[in-house]
Amino acid sequence: MPLVLVPTPLGNLGDITLRAIEALRDAELIVAEDTRVTRKLLGALEIATKELWSYREANAAAVTAGILERARAQRVAVVTDAGMPAISDPGSELIAAARAAGVAVDVLPGPSAVLGALVLSGFSLRRFAFEGFPARATGARREQFAAALRSGVTTAWYESPQRIVQSLADLHSLAPDAKVFVVREYTKRFEQQLLGTPAEVAAALADPVRGEIAFVLAPYTGAARELPPPDLDAAIDERLERGESVAEIARALARIGAGARRDLYARATERKAKRRG
Repeated sequence: MPLVLVPTPLGNLGDITLRAIEALRDAELIVAEDTRVTRKLLGALEIATKELWSYREANAAAVTAGILERARAQRVAVVTDAGMPAISDPGSELIAAARAAGVAVDVLPGPSAVLGALVLSGFSLRRFAFEGFPARATGARREQFAAALRSGVTTAWYESPQRIVQSLADLHSLAPDAKVFVVREYTKRFEQQLLGTPAEVAAALADPVRGEIAFVLAPYTGAARELPPPDLDAAIDERLERGESVAEIARALARIGAGARRDLYARATERKAKRRG
């Protein structure tokens, strides 16, 4: 039996597919990010009560083997709270474990907030990159945005309502003329679509900001401002705190124009030694 990943509606129940309903009805076990959310969905779809297991980052190591054992002989469906499993949600590590264990995997097509946001933006999609959630720390987040601006391709992101205004402020500080598209509460009753510069979009957001948010950054042809030199040590320290190696840090900072890779490697090595001391 395959392990079946089932996309669920982002907000509008009408987005559920016939195959997704069939997979949920036929499943003998449903693996869910939040069992409470999934119970509500099953109730709305009038699907009889199912055996539900929780699968999330905190318990993945403890439950993965049991999930795969069930999937060898029974129909097991995997869902997250909304959208496509494994896209900034639990799922990718479970798939990797299933592949390694020889358990077949099937992924049903269905709702995906990032793809909807990309298409709605109207930006070029000949090439694009999905970057997930920006870093929470200001220095690391600005590094990510600087790299995206220099990449020359469309980039898509998720962001929390608590941090979207700060993210837009960071973009404004780097490239005030950049083009940004924000979709808030996609497919839901109070959906909002905003297109403009970072400052224009920030000004149009409600205060306080509520709901799920995806945003898209257009390919940028201007010159993004460099990170100021005083930020460099803080950027290295933030990456060390996240567990990145000295080589990874040097490569990432060189990519955004923070200096020569050899010099950055030496500086990161020095910062790492100071932290140990």
